[in-house]
Amino acid sequence: MRPTTRLFSFAGLASLMLVAAACSSAGASPTTTVPSTQTTPTGTTASALMIGMATSPTAGTYLTGTNGMTLYIFTADSPDVSACTTSTCLANWTPLTVSSGATVSGPTGATGAWAMLNRSDGKIQVTYNHQPLYYFNGDAAAGDTKGQAIGNKWYVAPLNGTYSAPAPSSSATSGY
Repeated sequence: MRPTTRLFSFAGLASLMLVAAACSSAGASPTTTVPSTQTTPTGTTASALMIGMATSPTAGTYLTGTNGMTLYIFTADSPDVSACTTSTCLANWTPLTVSSGATVSGPTGATGAWAMLNRSDGKIQVTYNHQPLYYFNGDAAAGDTKGQAIGNKWYVAPLNGTYSAPAPSSSATSGY
């Protein structure tokens, strides 16, 4: 094979590989806006927090925290008071926390109010429209919403800040 023919063969192969890679990344995965933040789902706190958002066909548009991880609300919470205080609950649901004096901002389209509450364990938890926010420890990657409807009490935090109770599901598991 001549050197110029070999060069064209390699260029064709490289183009084919790029097209195949682009096609394999397309699909019905959630669209995520990754926020810039210093907070991690493991409970580390931040002094400035930028909340992101994601959209999925099943969960709609919802809030995300660090690295695009889904944020949840707990319907057993009272406004500005977390009901997730037991070791069993906290083993599954990590509160979204910040350091004292931190600022919180959200994505375009977030119409609820950002605030913070003082938890009984001394940490400062972020709230959206008076609803404390949490990560589900069963989510492994950005776009996961495995905590959705657990116990008919845990739901992705809606971008519009207004939670609407879905119809009861017989397939939901324990509410922790």
